[in-house]
Amino acid sequence: NCGILPDSVTLICCLRSCASIGSIEKARELHSYIKRHGFMEVDLTIGDALIDMYAKCGLLEEAQKVFDDLRVRNVVSWTALISGYAEHGHGKEALKRFEHMQLMGIFPNSVTFVCALKACGTIQAMEKGLELHTEIERQGLLDRNLFIGSAVVDMYVKCCSLINAENIFDKLPIRNVVSWNALISGYSDDGRNEEVLMCFEQMQLEDILPNSVTLVCTMKACATSRAVIIGQKIHGDVERLGLLEKDDAIANTLIDMYARCK
Repeated sequence: NCGILPDSVTLICCLRSCASIGSIEKARELHSYIKRHGFMEVDLTIGDALIDMYAKCGLLEEAQKVFDDLRVRNVVSWTALISGYAEHGHGKEALKRFEHMQLMGIFPNSVTFVCALKACGTIQAMEKGLELHTEIERQGLLDRNLFIGSAVVDMYVKCCSLINAENIFDKLPIRNVVSWNALISGYSDDGRNEEVLMCFEQMQLEDILPNSVTLVCTMKACATSRAVIIGQKIHGDVERLGLLEKDDAIANTLIDMYARCK
């Protein structure tokens, strides 16, 4: 013990660390220290960090209580709360808070939009998703923000509107593995195996490296279509990247693919 007291920056870093490793006991200990020393009264960002930490740990009641106790709420604190509800499958609660935030005259940022879109997908709130999409288009965010574009595609996929998902995907100025995976997952869930394999091939032509989600969906399509040659090529990629040892889902899907391609 050096006798040096933490400041706001130190505490925020510690709260982020608790969130990243899910250390609930340490998080509550930090929260008690923050309340005891009155940090939230002098630094609003501490409150935002507490909400974010509790939300990421899935402790939504605690996150909501900290939020309710804040003297001032900004887009960061609202987004941290909305994100927690959206990430843990409480889409209706997330959208209620999104609407409340706007009623309070606080404008969403790109992260808030992504969280709201995720919430729409979770509960298949297509009408609200369309409304968000319209506003995003109006603000020109699809052209400027890759994460929002991917989130719109994913929202339409989750709402079982693959036509809309395809239209948005085709308009995206830049596509990454997240946007490709959103579309590929939609095709996979809909049993459109040819489209999955075509997307996988196009991804490679665009020099976009697949991740485990891409590979699992594509191997499932290979199994159903008995596309053993493509499956063997993917197997080679998996071996080269050392993914068999790292990812059980990939290993199990690969075994299933070969069993079904016999």
